Amino acid sequence: MSEKVLMKGNEAVAEAAIIADCRHYFGYPITPQNEIGAYMAKRMPKVNGTFLQAESEIAAINMVIGASAAGKRTMTSSSSPGISLKSEGLSYLAGCDLPAVIVNVQRGGPGLGSIQPAQSDYLQATHSAGHGDFHMLSLAPYSVQEMFDLTYQAFVLADRYRITVMVLTDAILGQIMEPVVIAPPKSESTLATKNWAVTGTEKKRPKNIVNSLFLQPEELERSNKKRYEKYALIEEKEVRYQTYLVDDAETVIVSYGACARVAKNAIDQLRQAGIKAGLFRPISLWPFPKKALLSISEHTKTFLAVEMSMGQMVEDIELAIRCSRPVELYCRVGGMVPTPEEIVDKVKEIHSNNRGKNGRNV
Repeated sequence: MSEKVLMKGNEAVAEAAIIADCRHYFGYPITPQNEIGAYMAKRMPKVNGTFLQAESEIAAINMVIGASAAGKRTMTSSSSPGISLKSEGLSYLAGCDLPAVIVNVQRGGPGLGSIQPAQSDYLQATHSAGHGDFHMLSLAPYSVQEMFDLTYQAFVLADRYRITVMVLTDAILGQIMEPVVIAPPKSESTLATKNWAVTGTEKKRPKNIVNSLFLQPEELERSNKKRYEKYALIEEKEVRYQTYLVDDAETVIVSYGACARVAKNAIDQLRQAGIKAGLFRPISLWPFPKKALLSISEHTKTFLAVEMSMGQMVEDIELAIRCSRPVELYCRVGGMVPTPEEIVDKVKEIHSNNRGKNGRNV
């Protein structure tokens, strides 16, 4: 039976990982994600799992590499500066085609920044997680329930494609408490046999080697091309998004995570004022929902990116719609959070400017 409990977002992440058969967690403290590690420290011994507070973020990601190479479901979590320290390890995970789950509870930056919420790690999660040609599958929760659901799915997807999956969230969702339906384990969470894992041969099979070093250029090129065939399959099958009132919208707000919650409230206010606005919420940030957004561009007039960054998602929106419509930006940064009223004012400004062109709507 499912049960509904009141949980913090960070706690929901940790519980979902345990239900998804993750039994190895390695991390290092940093605000605002510390509840994940604290929850794991308490729960892992009760499920015959391993919790280890590493000596650094770098050590933690390398422990993830080792556990994953042995065929175990494993994860780490951190907040923005800590994720940067893990970037070399993320590249090694990709180079070895190892499944793992990484949770980033974003905070303000750059540098040490603040412990307040931000979305300024978007480009890091989607375009530049580390050196070399690789992608991570990046999922952006919208609620504490999605913190649970998407973390669970992250483990399934990581194993399905032998890829690193990042759950990209922020300090708001990590710290708020909401009711969460704790679903029973699903059949797909059962660990499949990983014939590639380094588990010891008992002299019954050839030995496995997990490695990201290819000294022959031709061999490394083949490896990279084969990996991009996998990425193409992910782009075909694993795109996730949600829409709200976009069918007749003249302005479509594109927003994700906690910002999308604020944007949805703004859209309700705009509709009451007679302004046709809608919401497009990417859930998979990579792969980005390009085709769906392009389809919407055929009948809308303007897009508005609402982010807690200086517009890191704007170019992905422009590329998705092939620059066929204007893409405006409203952002708050440094730990500041946009309000519904601010977004309403921005959309009204856009509509006023549009009406002012040639004395009519354009």
